[in-house]
Amino acid sequence: MKIFKRSNFTFFSLDGEVCWQLDKKDTNEPIYIFAEESLLSQMDEEVFFQAENVSDLPGLVGPVVIMPDAHSGYGAPIGTVFAVDEKAGCISPGAVGYDINCGMRLIRTNLNYQEVKKSIEKLVNLLFEYVPPGVGKKGFWKINRQELKRIVEGGAPYILKKGIGWDEDQEKIEEKGRIDGADFSCLSNEAIERGISQLATLGSGNHYLEIQRVEKIFDLEKAEKLGIMTEDQIVVMIHTGSRGLGHQVCSDYLKIFNQNYHKFKLSLKDKQLVCAPLSSSLAKNYLAAMASAANFAFVNRELITHQVRKVFEKVFDQSSENLGMSIVYDVAHNIAKFESHKVPFSRKKGRFLIHRKGATRSFPEQPVILGGSMETGSYLLVGGESSLEKSYGSTAHGSGRTMSRTQVKKIIKGEKLWQEMKNKGIYVKSVSFYGLAEEAGLAYKDISQVVSSVAKAGFCQPLAYFRPVGNIKG
Repeated sequence: MKIFKRSNFTFFSLDGEVCWQLDKKDTNEPIYIFAEESLLSQMDEEVFFQAENVSDLPGLVGPVVIMPDAHSGYGAPIGTVFAVDEKAGCISPGAVGYDINCGMRLIRTNLNYQEVKKSIEKLVNLLFEYVPPGVGKKGFWKINRQELKRIVEGGAPYILKKGIGWDEDQEKIEEKGRIDGADFSCLSNEAIERGISQLATLGSGNHYLEIQRVEKIFDLEKAEKLGIMTEDQIVVMIHTGSRGLGHQVCSDYLKIFNQNYHKFKLSLKDKQLVCAPLSSSLAKNYLAAMASAANFAFVNRELITHQVRKVFEKVFDQSSENLGMSIVYDVAHNIAKFESHKVPFSRKKGRFLIHRKGATRSFPEQPVILGGSMETGSYLLVGGESSLEKSYGSTAHGSGRTMSRTQVKKIIKGEKLWQEMKNKGIYVKSVSFYGLAEEAGLAYKDISQVVSSVAKAGFCQPLAYFRPVGNIKG
């Protein structure tokens, strides 16, 4: 058996390649990390401390699964998947994350790079106007509280019935764009006020709207079924979530959970993982608020898609239908959902609440989107059978940070990075050079190594690799 050591941590290889078990005997459930050794060695050690804390949460039904793109987060590592019992388990807002239903959407087109090359700057500049990035930015769609109620409870199907988007869009979104159980009354006034003005906005940080060209196709037959037909084809990738509404939901319920924590007589190693039994009214209210934020995010990406289509129509003087701008897929990566699964490495089956924080659903033959940095590109993959056996039907969500934003700004200047990217054929428009520097490619893991890890684990297999040619960032 292969052994790998990092400071006070020891890992045993279970397959000789990418499946490692953390050697800790004082945790309730085992911890499995799926990563090539080079990625395991890059993970900040806080990931392992946090994984141990997660493994002691009450009501877990099986192992804690850590993805190859993992890095430390609030309470639980970003890149964590675990399941709790439907009746005896607990829900932890910190293990879902602040940006509820932060997710990826991929839109294909009939255009190729040569047709678009001369228009990249015009496209990016218009997208920057039509889809405002940055903290607190307001979108084009003005709504009131009643309309927000319909949006968070109805999700993408509600907005499609109003004539925004294509009817077929719904079939290309996880859960068809609506999580059951949303309840507007479980949102605070602060969450409502933040959500009212932020639809069709991108946000800041690692969120982006990117024009990409197909660099390589690995499985043409499967890629063609999803609309990826040839190299140099142009696609658009959207990475954003529930904006201030989702962030406020997490903040609100962390506060409420902490105020009521003593009632449940639970023992936790880290109060950032504060939780409540699923049978409690507190947990039910959070799940209803979380579903509301998730539906808001689905609508947000649908409205951004509407704006993207309008920009392409304006620049190329054709309808978005003629341009073939259909959705390939839309998938969440900060969410908790009830699903039926087999517990990894056991025979136990059941219906569990699956927490995916910085992790993406990856059911067999389902499209999977792994977003990389703005310098390195992204991947389209398809789910594999092994994800159901090993990871509760989950996989990685992106490349994952290796450096904090503060660290990277000390060594990267935004102006210089902008020029270097332009020289490489990537035109970027951002709110500030500081924000641009924070998202430099060197701050992230090698996306190809992440993809190699999940492929070796059998979670999903790559179909196509996309290179960025234009990008807007907050």
